[in-house]
Amino acid sequence: MLEYLDADGLADLKSLEPDEPGIRFDEKELLLTVCWTGEIGRSFHGALEAALDALGPFCYEAVEVDLTLYHENGEQESKLLFVGPTAQAIHEAQRRCMLEDVTAILARQFAKEELAQVTVLVNELFDRDWKEKASQQKKPERAFESYTRPSRKNLH
Repeated sequence: MLEYLDADGLADLKSLEPDEPGIRFDEKELLLTVCWTGEIGRSFHGALEAALDALGPFCYEAVEVDLTLYHENGEQESKLLFVGPTAQAIHEAQRRCMLEDVTAILARQFAKEELAQVTVLVNELFDRDWKEKASQQKKPERAFESYTRPSRKNLH
């Protein structure tokens, strides 16, 4: 990714937005923080895929990366990426995020007992999905996954 951004190191990666920290690695906490805005080209997605694939095996746990692209025509594209040490860790992170999202949406209308029913169903769907992926085993284990996130309007 450094090659794509024409940088020698993380310190060279300045965000176009002055209040964003850019890309920083905390050696003490072993934590990579990314809050960066910059110009990208057509090969960005491939470079990002390669960077996340290389980063995955170094992760202690799977985490989500929220990517938002702002197009020149004003359109906005959001993707939720997951990076982690194994495909199973990524699958569990996806489950956790889905449960958080579904619970947050339904909690506005339904009681905890009703939410528990939905949680059971979501867990069953993820378990079934994992078993299907394991039985196919054609796809090599990847260190990241990408999903298009439903468009949400940001309220300020």
